[in-house]
Order: sequence, then structure tokens, then C-alpha cells
Amino acid sequence: MKHYKDFVEEVLPGIRELFPWDAEEMMKEKGDAVLVLDTREPYEFDRMHIEGALNVPRGILEPACEWGYEETVPELVQARERPVLVVCRSGNRSALAAHVMQLMGYREVYSLKTGLRGWNDYELPLVDGAGNPVDIETADEYFNEGPRPEQLPPK
Repeated sequence: MKHYKDFVEEVLPGIRELFPWDAEEMMKEKGDAVLVLDTREPYEFDRMHIEGALNVPRGILEPACEWGYEETVPELVQARERPVLVVCRSGNRSALAAHVMQLMGYREVYSLKTGLRGWNDYELPLVDGAGNPVDIETADEYFNEGPRPEQLPPK
């Protein structure tokens, strides 16, 4: 039986990952040409995200990347030739998303290694759903919550 981490490990050799400091540099160099795609769920995105990021949850990524579906996101469909920085909480969902997007013809896709957790550790800015800055301590608390007891395996 395969586990979640197995799927992530399988795709890592075939995708490009950027550490937060490299992603920040790319975003400075390429400006608005970079599409930041946040693949977390909307409730996670509302808590905090990179300013200007587009939220498309991992669960609807494939139809969001193509015309003709209720989930179609035109900006995403039209980004096949743009640099796309895919982000999530820790870098796992974004790795899977980057892999799928490459298969779907996106030419310059990067997964944020260490995810938004690492972005925050590097003290890069995050905003909440209303666009207000999120302080580092608040983000630290959020990223360090971990699974609830009922989400852990039985002893």
C-alpha cells in the first residue's frame, strides 16, 4: 500500500522546487509575470496567504487548468507560458500540483519547498483574507498547530 508521502517522494525528482529566498528573488525579478498559486483549501487561504496569490484547491486543480468546466479559472488556464509558483502549507500538495501541471503543459512551474511554513520562517510577508498583514508570531502558531489527537494513528 502506498501512502501520501510516497506519492510526494515519487514526483520530487521530476519537478522544480524553490526555497523561499529563491522564490522571493524570482518574484522580485519577474514581478507580475509570476503567478502564485495557493493550492490549500479556502479556509486555510483565508487565514493567511502570499499577497496576490490565486487560490485553487488541490482537489479541483485539473479542471481549473482547462476550459469548459465549472471549476475553470481563466487566469490559470492562460498561465501555461508564465512562471507559476505553487504553494501550500508544507510543500507536499504543491509538489503534487506542480507535477500535474507539468503533465498538463505548464512550462515553468515551481513548487515552494518548505511551503508557507518555510516562507514564514524566512520572515516573508503573509496577509489574511481581508488583505491585512499577518504577524510572524500569529503565523508561527498557525503553522505549528499540527494534527488534532483524533487525526493521529491509534496507539
